[in-house]
Amino acid sequence: MLKWSFVVGLSLYAIGMRHGVAAPGTEIRHLAFEQKSIVELGPTLAPLHHVRFCQRYPADCQPNANANELVELDNKTLGLLQRINHQVNTTIAPVRKDYDSNVEASWTIAPNGGDCNDYAVTKRHDLLHRGLPSSALRLSVVKTADGDGHLVLLVATTNGDLVLDNLTDEIRPWRDAEYRWLKIQSKNDPNQWVEVKSPIVVSAALKEVFRKMAVGANR
Repeated sequence: MLKWSFVVGLSLYAIGMRHGVAAPGTEIRHLAFEQKSIVELGPTLAPLHHVRFCQRYPADCQPNANANELVELDNKTLGLLQRINHQVNTTIAPVRKDYDSNVEASWTIAPNGGDCNDYAVTKRHDLLHRGLPSSALRLSVVKTADGDGHLVLLVATTNGDLVLDNLTDEIRPWRDAEYRWLKIQSKNDPNQWVEVKSPIVVSAALKEVFRKMAVGANR
């Protein structure tokens, strides 16, 4: 049974790759196909308004000594993330900004009204002031399902990368946010940005197939 499950797994993987959908790995016991953390690619240009933000708020753009430092994810820190996400989402009134025609428009910490950029930098600012490491708090540019540009805050934890988003109070793993990931602050230096490798997306149906394979292999 184990041999047959392994062969089926390889076949599904090949089919998935042929159709542009990455299938899970073929480890039968654990099915470790979910990508918990962001994978950085090559360097890219920082958003212009982030460059201006760092000139205005230099303390929020300082790297910490350990670029690989993570946030220990326990009930206390999860509660903190939920609290900050909800607090900022409800404190800032949503306002659309026109960065093309208004030269005064900028990314601002804790404005009365703002857009996704203001929500994200405010959350990062608040978490920095509560002692979380700079390298674990990274702004990320994404595209929504509607094709709109959007900015979120990604928190690197011991249990994977989590998304703080002004569009929801839910704290989600990055792979569960239905976005196309474009670029993110470098963990080595928040002034620098890098391209992002999109997460492996596995359909619920394919996950169920592999779950059943695992059950059969362990009988």
